[in-house]
Amino acid sequence: MLVFFASVCYAQGTSAEHMTFKGIPIDGSLSSFISKMKSENFTYIGTQDGVAIFQGDFAGYKNCEVGVLSLKETNVVNTVVVFFPECSDWPSIEQNYSIIKNMLSEKYGDPVNCVEEFQGYSKPQSDNDKWYKLIGKLCTYYSYFETEKGDISIEMFSTDYTTCRVKLQYWDKINTNTVRDNAMDDL
Repeated sequence: MLVFFASVCYAQGTSAEHMTFKGIPIDGSLSSFISKMKSENFTYIGTQDGVAIFQGDFAGYKNCEVGVLSLKETNVVNTVVVFFPECSDWPSIEQNYSIIKNMLSEKYGDPVNCVEEFQGYSKPQSDNDKWYKLIGKLCTYYSYFETEKGDISIEMFSTDYTTCRVKLQYWDKINTNTVRDNAMDDL
């Protein structure tokens, strides 16, 4: 009986834990999360279509843009996205991606999925070739991490024909699964 009680308590304890961003649980109302982000020295830019936008320093990088997404049905936060500063050459974006990926690997273990490749008939021969492949959307660079509390992805992407960025995204497992379960009930 004691083992059963301990198992139930452990299951309840772990099921109530949410993924965190800067120590803030990715949970609760959007307005509550906005207040907590402000206390972490992020500048609140505004909210549009259920996404709160902030600017601030993150993981040693200045002037990152952060989007906090809430579930429209419930106004509960479930995703945080970080856009690192724009880069204008391959060495810069590769360095940003590698540094953040290595930090994530150190904290969460190896990614469960990692694709770092160039598409097309020819393999890039220089940093300029790699850059133009990325801008032309002929480059796939991402890593995906799974944790008990949620999932994390990091990727490179082209913002236009002159700049690219690294994007880091956190999904809270509990709140994301709640929306999925509700959608499944509709089917």
